[in-house]
Amino acid sequence: MLGVSEDAQKFGHQIFKSLMTEGYSVYGINPKGGEVLNKKIYKSINEIGVIPDLVITAVKPEVTEKIIEECGKLGIKEIWMQPGSESDKAITAAKDLGMSVTHHACIMLDSGIW
Repeated sequence: MLGVSEDAQKFGHQIFKSLMTEGYSVYGINPKGGEVLNKKIYKSINEIGVIPDLVITAVKPEVTEKIIEECGKLGIKEIWMQPGSESDKAITAAKDLGMSVTHHACIMLDSGIW
């Protein structure tokens, strides 16, 4: 989960919390690192030490665009760009790297978690 926030009002926090509550194995990523909801927050995907099945972005589009290359190098096959985190450039780049891309859809609403 890219864009985890300490701020409970932000979607990055709410999605992270909901996924954990539902029992998903979720890793939080924020360049600041630290801890949210008593769980370590990693500064990058590389820092996690495992390759996630899915990366969810809840960040500005330009951040999503930058993370696509890292995801490709790690062999990540699926990315979910939360509304507001996607861009045509990010979508095209991810597809060009062979990733399955979901965009213009909220993972909480479309997965039935909320």
